[in-house]
Amino acid sequence: MMASEHHGTGTILAPAPPARPLPRPRGRRWLVPLFVALLLAQMAAAMVTTAVRQTPTIDEPVYVVTATDYLHEHRLRYNPEHPPLGKLLIAAGIAVASPHYDPDTPGTQGDAGRHLLYESGNDPWRLMLWARLPVIALTLLGGLVVFAFARDLAGPVATVVALALYAFSPDVVAHGSLATLDMPMTVFLLTSVWLAWRARDRPRRYVPLAGAALGAAAATKMSALPAIPLLMLLAAWSVWHARAALGRRRRVLSALGSAGTVLLVALAVVWATYLVVDPRLGFAPAEPIPPLAGKRALVSGLLPLPPAYGEGLRMQFALEYNPWEGFLFGRLYTGALWYYLPVALLVKTPLGLLALGAAGAATVLALPRLRPAAPYVLLPPALLLAVAMTGARDFGTRYALFVPVFLALAGGCAALWRHRYAKALAGVLVLWVAVSSLRTFPHYLPYANEAFGGPARTHLLLHDSNVDWGQDLGALADRLRERYPGERVWLVYKGSGVPSSYGIRAGDPRTVPPERVRGLLVVSDSAVAKARGRLAELLRTSRPVGEVGHSITLYRR
Repeated sequence: MMASEHHGTGTILAPAPPARPLPRPRGRRWLVPLFVALLLAQMAAAMVTTAVRQTPTIDEPVYVVTATDYLHEHRLRYNPEHPPLGKLLIAAGIAVASPHYDPDTPGTQGDAGRHLLYESGNDPWRLMLWARLPVIALTLLGGLVVFAFARDLAGPVATVVALALYAFSPDVVAHGSLATLDMPMTVFLLTSVWLAWRARDRPRRYVPLAGAALGAAAATKMSALPAIPLLMLLAAWSVWHARAALGRRRRVLSALGSAGTVLLVALAVVWATYLVVDPRLGFAPAEPIPPLAGKRALVSGLLPLPPAYGEGLRMQFALEYNPWEGFLFGRLYTGALWYYLPVALLVKTPLGLLALGAAGAATVLALPRLRPAAPYVLLPPALLLAVAMTGARDFGTRYALFVPVFLALAGGCAALWRHRYAKALAGVLVLWVAVSSLRTFPHYLPYANEAFGGPARTHLLLHDSNVDWGQDLGALADRLRERYPGERVWLVYKGSGVPSSYGIRAGDPRTVPPERVRGLLVVSDSAVAKARGRLAELLRTSRPVGEVGHSITLYRR
């Protein structure tokens, strides 16, 4: 529409002022915050409920006693194979629980963990809940990072899709409700990538913060170390973009400076973490560090990190030489399969998340608006998964929790696909993920998607932390008390819990002749997967009569 202006005898047509946009209904402004609050609230409820019901998993007692030792003794004695930050997080909850602690407990770190939980007058249920709560809180904060990252990339619809995929991911909920290190490292890594992306607009603010988050990841688990050079490159690329108005030489120097800043800040965070535990940086491990030679020993000694970090890295390298046993799709093997993690992830990731994650990755690559984000969204999980696939320990998808997290982020971007039914299809897939996740509640560890038969069949395909990590000892005690009171029980349990502390009185069927094993035979599914010799014969001649938490099977003899 044109407006006319009269100047003398002529008429000039000028464009009319643009129409003011209609105001958006105020109610809609609250839709996204409402969805965010609801998603995080249900996630918190799922994780807290799971944390309350589960007994200690195999790794948790070691982390808990290490965190307690940090609080009481301020020394680097236990669990040197993992840096302190994740255990300092756990220590925040332990400080509230205020357990009785004997700092001179003899034996291994595992012995010290069991002594703290079961032999020191502490309530293991209460202590484990308080140890898990800080990890639950950090996992919820990770949801806010997913929300913010998706909003920066693709807008409000993408934020809801991405956060829903994150909040309903069974692996995220399972490990976010444990006092372990896998989920904290993943959250710190995701935060570092998001801050590196934001550095494209405000590099002076976000480059140091990206380095700090990266340092937090490396100060939680050493498996984050391969991400350091990648994040340096991403930060450099962000600054190169941000300094487009500068000359080429100054842009190069700015980019190199940002990469150096990320490295220096990350190293400073790692050093600070060790100094918080012991300002003298003393190191007196409870168990000897295995000997190591060759290139790996050289690398662990040359890193500009605290001596205890280098010794822990030597221990991690030494563990890679052990002949670990694996189990995949009914096959028991010694060593590692390079394709183990991708296959395990296919089993344990909801089908809707796989579909939306793949569609989102394609969207990021296809849409010009999103293409600049491709290195940030796709490269970190791809690199870390490739590195993890070279490891010697086929123990579970917890070594690759960053995959479902970044899949959720990419899945949010799929909502931008320019198709008539794109948003509706994304909504259906998100609903599928939610229903699949809620159906497994509260048994998230043994989750498997519908294509592989669901959580009831996971133990036939995978083992260890994919299924049975010792988490259902308390539930087993309840089952025996309610349904099998007074019966003779034989138990083969894989875990760190102490059965007698939960009222379970059972014998070990492997220590007596098979003909004496009569009554109820109870076996952890990981032990079933790896059964040989006498146990295999006992299982062959027994009849399954029930299961607990999809992780323990009951047999009648």
